[in-house]
Amino acid sequence: MKKNNSNQILMTILKGRTFIVLILLVIFFSVVKDNFLSAATLTMIAKHVALYGILALGMTFVIITGGIDLSVGSVVGLIGMLAGGLIQEGFTVSFAGVTLYFSVPMIVVLMLLAGCIIGAVNGLIVTKLGVAPFIATLGTMYIGRGLANLRSGGATFAQISGYEGLGNTGFKVLGSNIAGIPAGVYIFAALAVISYILLKKMSFGWHVLAVGGNEKSARLSGIKTDRIKILVYMISGFCAAWVGMINTAQLSSAHPKSGDGWEMNAIAATVLGGTSMAGGSGTILGTVVGAFVIGVINDGMTMCGVSEFWQSVIRGIVIILAVVIDQTQRNLQAKMALQARNENK
Repeated sequence: MKKNNSNQILMTILKGRTFIVLILLVIFFSVVKDNFLSAATLTMIAKHVALYGILALGMTFVIITGGIDLSVGSVVGLIGMLAGGLIQEGFTVSFAGVTLYFSVPMIVVLMLLAGCIIGAVNGLIVTKLGVAPFIATLGTMYIGRGLANLRSGGATFAQISGYEGLGNTGFKVLGSNIAGIPAGVYIFAALAVISYILLKKMSFGWHVLAVGGNEKSARLSGIKTDRIKILVYMISGFCAAWVGMINTAQLSSAHPKSGDGWEMNAIAATVLGGTSMAGGSGTILGTVVGAFVIGVINDGMTMCGVSEFWQSVIRGIVIILAVVIDQTQRNLQAKMALQARNENK
């Protein structure tokens, strides 16, 4: 009996591990750095958390199905370059000899559509060509980064503001503060709510969990598994497109290397939040908390003067530990379930 109680306590701690870690990190950095809890620092952290968090929301759906999306970082850079190019240079129709300039709302729609198309390509490669998700998205990661560089020959689109006479100003709103809170945080919150509804309140979410839990059984039960996989990669591309635009608006410039390595932050936030790399389980709330953990770790280490090299090492360790703890939790759950069955016999 005592053993069962100790297992239950351990399970409770494991399930709440991300929130516990977040509290400990905030306490640690607030003690080490006096200005860590200042309004300016919290605003900076919120900006970064929103970017990592939006990417992680899309990554959550993909990983739950047992996949992975390594292309999201390059999509951030590519979307930023495409949006910056449309604002600064417009779209030239060569055969007609005219250049079209789109309004900011239209550019946002076009970029989100582009993100969905990239995601669909990833999904089709995985489902129709049978390429492993890691290899498929690794390939599109390089393609996306190459296209971002080709868009401007490796140059940066600087001072993206648009032209009043052309009616394409207002893009900077995506990177501004509204009532003292970064616009990206509002978008993150809205997407998190939508993602929660999709995953927990709609049949689509149950299908996503079923595909990740046992794809063969899901297919036999009538779920169109290929369609679900394509849709989750489209969601990931959609989220990456938002991040590309928000990041570009915050910097008022677009660079081909924007988002480089951000796929690791997204994966780390997702796994830290309790989404299993084996697929079949995960929560949006966990991912949101995981994004806060990654944001606090990254900005906290930067404020403490930790070199970028050591930051990479620490992020790698965090990912490994998160996977190990997830496996420990799964083993403990299986053990407790077995004990419960034996006691009921």
